[in-house]
Amino acid sequence: MTATVPDAVRTPYRRSGATRFALWAQRLGWRHVVMWVVAAFAVFPVLFVVSAALNPVGTLSSSQLWPTGASLANAQDLFQNTPFTTWYANSLFFALTNAVVTVLLSALAAYAFSRMRFKGRRVGLIGLLIIQMFPQFLAIVAIYLMFSNIGELYPAIGFDTRWGLLLVYLGGALSINTWLMKGFFDTVPKELDESAQIDGATHAQVFFRIMLPLVTPVLAIVALLVFISTINEFLMASVFLRDTDAKTLGLGLYQLVASQRNANFGMFAVGAIMLSLPTLTVFWFLQRYISDGLTAGAVKG
Repeated sequence: MTATVPDAVRTPYRRSGATRFALWAQRLGWRHVVMWVVAAFAVFPVLFVVSAALNPVGTLSSSQLWPTGASLANAQDLFQNTPFTTWYANSLFFALTNAVVTVLLSALAAYAFSRMRFKGRRVGLIGLLIIQMFPQFLAIVAIYLMFSNIGELYPAIGFDTRWGLLLVYLGGALSINTWLMKGFFDTVPKELDESAQIDGATHAQVFFRIMLPLVTPVLAIVALLVFISTINEFLMASVFLRDTDAKTLGLGLYQLVASQRNANFGMFAVGAIMLSLPTLTVFWFLQRYISDGLTAGAVKG
């Protein structure tokens, strides 16, 4: 026979549970509310773009948060009626090449500023910092005139060429990344350099075999930031790349909606989704180096 628990006995437990819930809501509950609001704010544009990409009509006016139908017609039109693969290849070339070369050159410059003492070192560091005070688009006119003359003498690095725009990207990214890496190089004990040099190691061997493995996190961060900024860059590319086949994906997508924004919005949404895939891939690949590199290497005692 089952005994019945009186209400007077159960009441304290109910109050205890309500009290615990009130304490949880007061201490942690508001954080969950803020988290869900931020998540909804971040996911909303993604859902809208995906819905517009799957919208069979393919227009901006007919796009909704939840599509009434699903079709791959927009993707088919984008691949067949535009040089999408060429634009995509150009964007990947600029982003990957600029990220790799910027990381290498910035690391070399940061190593020199961090480990060597030479005349003009302080002036060079201050100069790099001052350059970052001025946005890059202020130099568009000067860069345009400069490359107009360079293109006449060396057409391989003039307008509508990959190497010309790549030189502009490299010039704008080296200064701030050199400063960022220099601060990270300063945290590495100099005893490692000195012990290696006593054993006969050259500066190149110290740099590539000792320093680079220890500063992997900052290398990964700089590579990720440069890749994201380059693949999304629009202003400089719009000035240098005028030929249709030389354009990046961002310029090509803008061309689709510049005159017919409502009609081609479905293709624009598909291109935007495709443009985000390389960034997600690079971040997924580099996150291991960002986390693992923080504990890689130490001074043995």
